[in-house]
Amino acid sequence: MTDNPAAANDVAESLRARINTGQPHTARIWNYWLGGKDNYEVDRAAGDQIRQLHPGIGEYARADRLFLGRAVRHLVEEAGIRQFLDIGTGLPTADNTHEVAQRLAPDARIVYVDNDPLVLAHARALLTSTPEGRTDYLDEDLRNIDAIFEHAAKTMDFSEPIGLILLGVVIFIGDDEDPYGLVRQLTERLPAGSHLVLSHTITSPSMPDVDEAVAFWNEHGTPKLTQRTPEDVTRFFDGLELLEPGVLSCSRWRPEPGDEGEPEEVAMFGGVARKS
Repeated sequence: MTDNPAAANDVAESLRARINTGQPHTARIWNYWLGGKDNYEVDRAAGDQIRQLHPGIGEYARADRLFLGRAVRHLVEEAGIRQFLDIGTGLPTADNTHEVAQRLAPDARIVYVDNDPLVLAHARALLTSTPEGRTDYLDEDLRNIDAIFEHAAKTMDFSEPIGLILLGVVIFIGDDEDPYGLVRQLTERLPAGSHLVLSHTITSPSMPDVDEAVAFWNEHGTPKLTQRTPEDVTRFFDGLELLEPGVLSCSRWRPEPGDEGEPEEVAMFGGVARKS
């Protein structure tokens, strides 16, 4: 926020210059699949074409969002977590991390991190908070760990447990960038009792249309995605205490009581683990 109108205009111009409306973007397509309005025609066209290649892919967005809600509720109610570092936030939608956490614990503090200029443009929707709690937003890349922790320390107490949220973001880290090392660096800086919540698109012989959809995306969209097997996704939790039921389809991670039958499997797998 600034009292200088010229400065505010400069920021707005800078943001507009960074937003490419001529190429589909994953955050905006995700928003489209969730029923949001923060997307462009190019995103809707790509989203529809991907859905033609893999009709169930729109359910991944919904399953991932519901997984976030269940995981955050567990961390607040069962683990006593009151601080959340959500990296790769994405565009604001219903039941963001701070909304879920602060409904249960009004004093919860949340720091959001994303490097998408469109997310930054909508960050005010993420910065609402209860009077007792606090939310903050950082325009930063997952790879810049020092900057993330330096900024987050202004809001969080790193002597107390933290919930680290990495939903659908590590897929943008290629194998040549040491994705496992990056996640390990993040968790190593967290105090004991902290938890990692992570989800990731998978590749599986039982879901060949997913590979086709991802190949289409990597040819036409940005940023590029790296698929990994369920076993590869589980490796992100190495050294942590993986909670039951382990790493599996987000739709099947502790589904709500009363759901009829086992939820349909989606190619977005996730898990929650505790740092001892």
